Amino acid sequence: MKKIHGLALAAGIIISSCNLPVTNTPNLQVATAAALTVQAAMVNSSPSAEPLASPTTNSGNVETATPTYSKPMVSVGDVTNCRTGPGVNYERVTQILPSDSVEIIGFFPPNYWIVSTSAGNCWVSGEFATPVGSYATVPTMAAPPTPQGGEPEKVSLQKWDVQCNYATDEANIAILWTDKDGESGYRVLRNGEKVAELPENSAQFIETITLLSGQNVGYTIVAFNAIGSTSSSTVTLTC
Repeated sequence: MKKIHGLALAAGIIISSCNLPVTNTPNLQVATAAALTVQAAMVNSSPSAEPLASPTTNSGNVETATPTYSKPMVSVGDVTNCRTGPGVNYERVTQILPSDSVEIIGFFPPNYWIVSTSAGNCWVSGEFATPVGSYATVPTMAAPPTPQGGEPEKVSLQKWDVQCNYATDEANIAILWTDKDGESGYRVLRNGEKVAELPENSAQFIETITLLSGQNVGYTIVAFNAIGSTSSSTVTLTC
């Protein structure tokens, strides 16, 4: 009987020892989850899994961007004089047409381009010109000496005409003259009063006015530049 009790006590001790907590062996699932969390945190905290490399040449040096340039050119919207210097007192070299595109070789402040044409280098006003390309890289040039000049040549009238409409008391006026070099523009005087101012190279003036039967009107064309002015003879037109 004592032997049976001893065996039962030994079995109880063995069964109890199986239920005791084991402190030295961590739970496998908990350890795995913790490891994954740490790994994710390290990946997220990195700025880039694979940092971008700087562009290098074959020798391993960092490349430097090379700027690109295009030839500076200029075009005009209307037939424009190109002269030996910056102003109407300089001799005209050629005329640039709207279909032309010429190379810019220099700049004169505040607003003149020095260009290369088939007739030679000349100066064109930026007021009438549109530059394109790398024109900011062209050199600034000094102006040549101002030529010895004077007032423009006297205007030579070629034709004048009046067509009268007696039903409406209107008259169509047309005056033509010969364009000459050296002028900055023309002024049209009607009975001594300025009624229009035209640009250089103009050669005609046309207008419609009220003119009663038996009335007359006088016209004078004045050429001017920075030096002075000259006038045509006065023509009188009558309905």
